[in-house]
Amino acid sequence: MSELARWSYTGKATFWKRLAGQNEMGDPMGFAEPVVIDCGYQGGLSKRLGSIGAERVVKSTVWTEFAGADTGDYILIGISSESNPLKAGADEVMQAVRFEDTFDRLADDFAIITGA
Repeated sequence: MSELARWSYTGKATFWKRLAGQNEMGDPMGFAEPVVIDCGYQGGLSKRLGSIGAERVVKSTVWTEFAGADTGDYILIGISSESNPLKAGADEVMQAVRFEDTFDRLADDFAIITGA
């Protein structure tokens, strides 16, 4: 962890990775066990138009050095041991945006954007 991240990522979030594939019934495979990550976060809503004209609403942004997030995963601001992110009240990841580690060059930073 970079010195800047150690100073700024003082919050905690719980992350659930969506497992790839489907079972024999065609249902999603579920989620990996929750992982608690260091982060900073911001709530609030903003709107934009999607590629087919549907409105998308951003619920929150989580800043972290955690590189494992992708569209369809789930994240919750705070700590949870619940194995099901939906029961925990987690938000679906819409996008993870990568930013360079400008100062230390140890680990890139990510903005994990959730939708409502």
